[in-house]
Amino acid sequence: MSETRLPVPPFTAETAIRKVRGAEDGWNSCDPHRVSLVYTPDSFWRNRSEFIQGRSAIIAFLTRKWQAELEYRLVKELWAFTDNRLAVRFAYEWHDAAGNWFRSYGNENWEFEANGLMRRRFACINDLPIRDDERKFFWDRAGPRPADHPGLSDLGL
Repeated sequence: MSETRLPVPPFTAETAIRKVRGAEDGWNSCDPHRVSLVYTPDSFWRNRSEFIQGRSAIIAFLTRKWQAELEYRLVKELWAFTDNRLAVRFAYEWHDAAGNWFRSYGNENWEFEANGLMRRRFACINDLPIRDDERKFFWDRAGPRPADHPGLSDLGL
């Protein structure tokens, strides 16, 4: 049986925004297995300078990531879309084991199969050290970003 992840291409503005928010919610779960299921089994990523292919490699990468990036909170925003591609900008806040806080900014380009699974992801990310009092992302780590929490544009990011 073929896997399907709604919404599927071709995207409209509404379905593209839903796809981005779904990805944000998944990544905020910090559950590598859950996140891997929205990618094709042979999905290809470039994440910073690392090249990753396949769900098992995605799970291994995300496991390492969330062991190092503690109290991870992410906000994504749609930048542009076409039939089966989305351009997304994002920011996430996290701290390392020593308690140093960072805000990581980035852009992603996504390409989807007809069934809504992502087959290619290209991410460029830069990390900015921040003080604790400069943090902007506050919500319970047990769930997704609340609907009333400001997005990137609202926060001036």
